[in-house]
Amino acid sequence: MMKKSLKHKFRGKSPVQIVGMVILGIIAVVGLMILFGFVIMWLWNWLMPTIFGLPMLSYWQAVGLFALSKCLLGGMCGGGGGSKKRSKKHDWDCKNNSKTEFSKWKYYDQFWKEEGDAHFQEFVAKQTEQKETLNRE
Repeated sequence: MMKKSLKHKFRGKSPVQIVGMVILGIIAVVGLMILFGFVIMWLWNWLMPTIFGLPMLSYWQAVGLFALSKCLLGGMCGGGGGSKKRSKKHDWDCKNNSKTEFSKWKYYDQFWKEEGDAHFQEFVAKQTEQKETLNRE
């Protein structure tokens, strides 16, 4: 499938044009990585030390953080992104499961009024009893 797509895109192009497109693509990817590295470094060094007391990042640490996040959250390295077939099936499962799970919530108020308080009191009694037995030992 990929070979057919590439043949179709490069049909009628000279080898010089193809090499030029590949080089331009590589330059664009490297340029975006440099840009994202600086943006991540700037945002991290502006926010994280002030908010959470974390150390500041160097440029290469920011690039590494960007690469790690892409691997974990999707985009490259086969993480989070997944294949289209899997994501379509996953979307279908999520839609169906969330509808069935969400439809059960309409009974929550009624359950809490009828049984919630009694079950909560039983739970508190069990927890108190367990604490007392642990304290005795």
